[in-house]
Amino acid sequence: MPNTSHTDDPDAMFAAAFKEALQRRGLRLDSVRDHLLSYGISLSLATLSHWQRGRSQPEKPQSLRAVAILEPFLGLPSGTLSSLLRRRPRGGFPPHDPAALRGVYGENSDVEKVLGDRFPHFNAHLRRLVVHETVNVNEHRIVDEISVTVAVKAVRNNAHHLTVVHSLDSPNADMVAFATPHGPPPDTRFLPELNCVTAEIPLGRRLARNETAVVEYTLHSASTTGVSHEHERRFTTPLQAYLLHVRFHPRAIPSKCWHYYREQVDAQPQNRQLAPLDDFCTTHLLPTKCVPGVYGVDWQWTD
Repeated sequence: MPNTSHTDDPDAMFAAAFKEALQRRGLRLDSVRDHLLSYGISLSLATLSHWQRGRSQPEKPQSLRAVAILEPFLGLPSGTLSSLLRRRPRGGFPPHDPAALRGVYGENSDVEKVLGDRFPHFNAHLRRLVVHETVNVNEHRIVDEISVTVAVKAVRNNAHHLTVVHSLDSPNADMVAFATPHGPPPDTRFLPELNCVTAEIPLGRRLARNETAVVEYTLHSASTTGVSHEHERRFTTPLQAYLLHVRFHPRAIPSKCWHYYREQVDAQPQNRQLAPLDDFCTTHLLPTKCVPGVYGVDWQWTD
């Protein structure tokens, strides 16, 4: 049986065992594909590569049958690989699916570049339940503050932090500050070449499966260059509710605002509707039972 003790991440254990068995037997993926074809199972090299790299796991009936066929071919006892597959919990959350991340973010996204090898396991230990986000647009027409409150639930034991990634309208990292109201400062990285900031925010304590926590943080920007035209949030799993509240400075009022939804980052907006400002120069978006995708508010300046 292959040694998988180098990782305790359930999402990575199948990939590690599969890759190690291939290396030990000296097999290429095209040999694996051809062996499966002899049993009437057609899987692409890309699919097998994703299994090996942890980008996805076998879930469909044909793929599960392929795993059972591959175990003796790889010199493994029956059940060695299949025992490492994630199971969909009854009445609970669906298993973490790296393919769903790319379904929303797209291939080779900025978020994937920021996270690197961690991208397939991006917040795999948590599910966001409710997100409340307040965005402030200052008199220079720039988003200068984003305040976020997130309710999360652990989908496995020992969950202890939430990873967040935000795109910035200004790439000047010296002008950006990331703050939390409680606990130590989060581990933060700025990537000006991608206009992104990422942070690992502690939950306050390690959670057991199905326990919940509330995460709060604020992102400040002191930049006075550039102009903001939108703010959006990407969700790769269903959400109970999302409240996006956008506040405009009285000396920076847009001519029109819209809220929208799209299935993935590069797709055309769907359900784009006018979002009128109130007397306090604010507008908001409040979808409930959110399906995965991109939710946002954009606006138009008069000149």
